[in-house]
Amino acid sequence: MSLVELIAQADERGLAVSGLACLDRCVPLLGGDDEVLRPLWASLAEDAAAGDWAERLEQARGKLDTAAGDEDESVVLAHTMLATAPAERSAAGLREWADACSLAALRIHRLLDGAADDGGPADVCREGEADGLSPLLAAELRRQVSVLELLSAHGPAGLRSALEVSTEGRRVLRAAVSRRSRRDG
Repeated sequence: MSLVELIAQADERGLAVSGLACLDRCVPLLGGDDEVLRPLWASLAEDAAAGDWAERLEQARGKLDTAAGDEDESVVLAHTMLATAPAERSAAGLREWADACSLAALRIHRLLDGAADDGGPADVCREGEADGLSPLLAAELRRQVSVLELLSAHGPAGLRSALEVSTEGRRVLRAAVSRRSRRDG
């Protein structure tokens, strides 16, 4: 099943986890530590009230949204994911956000690979065509699919595994950012 189909079929929790996982993997671009989004993950694990999600989202924005004026496109995309996260956990708002986060995370990984971002490969690979993707982009696509499949198959019990997938992806992105910094001096 393609990533686009998985997003279309995901329930409210799956959509929230999908968007949050994409954002979580991109936290190194926002200057955040590994724990900054943990309260949002906890609100999904606890099935906390919608108000808890909104409050924890605002706290995360306060900790991360400090360099929104950065010129780097990958950083701008990561800030957009954070800024557009819906305070209300409704399926419609979360579906739009999860879809936008998916695309933004794929574009970020493509940019970190050093490719000019024409948008095409990220759109095409989400539909299921993964031929010719760079290793960084292909791995991000696999992570996004994996997170949605875990939630679909295991419901709330898949949340821990989804967080582990996201944590691994954050380490990979942090290494890619470091490589780019060394390369660009």
